[in-house]
Amino acid sequence: MADLERTYTIPLRSEWLKTPRHRRAKKATKALREFLQKHMKTDDVKIGKHLNEKLWKHGIKNPPCKVKVTVIKKDDIAKAELFGNKYEEEIKAEEVKEDAKGLDKVKDMLAGKEKEVTEEVSEEEKVKKAIEGKKEEPVKAETKKEVKKDSPTEKKPEPVKKEAPAKKPEVKETPKPTEKPSEAPKQS
Repeated sequence: MADLERTYTIPLRSEWLKTPRHRRAKKATKALREFLQKHMKTDDVKIGKHLNEKLWKHGIKNPPCKVKVTVIKKDDIAKAELFGNKYEEEIKAEEVKEDAKGLDKVKDMLAGKEKEVTEEVSEEEKVKKAIEGKKEEPVKAETKKEVKKDSPTEKKPEPVKKEAPAKKPEVKETPKPTEKPSEAPKQS
């Protein structure tokens, strides 16, 4: 069957006015489907991403009054999208598997780079040992740790210093005089 492509301006207001405010966008979507089922003569109608966003743009209480839509009918399936946009197919499982293979390749490449870094470190150690006259030993896992310690991206958290609670200053009490001071003698 040949592809059939048409453009419609679909009135929605007459339908969503019949429902309560809190169901209007749902009713507009239903009215859109019914219109397309009637005009494209098929029961299977798919609504595109951009058209759906247009219907729900102002929330459930305030859908658009009318919508201009491009519809393509292929193999008894009608695919509707907002005028000026192309209908985007969903991602298939095969494509996801291919992407996963690509990620594995990237991981392998990164693992190869880590090996190169550890090999460079081991060569430096070999030179040092040769100078000192020591025997060559196989590279240990410690070299990886040393490389990671020196990297500027990883920073060690600084230890938190606990301070002792501040001591209350001691208040010395002055003794209360029990007797009133006598008057001082006058100087002549």
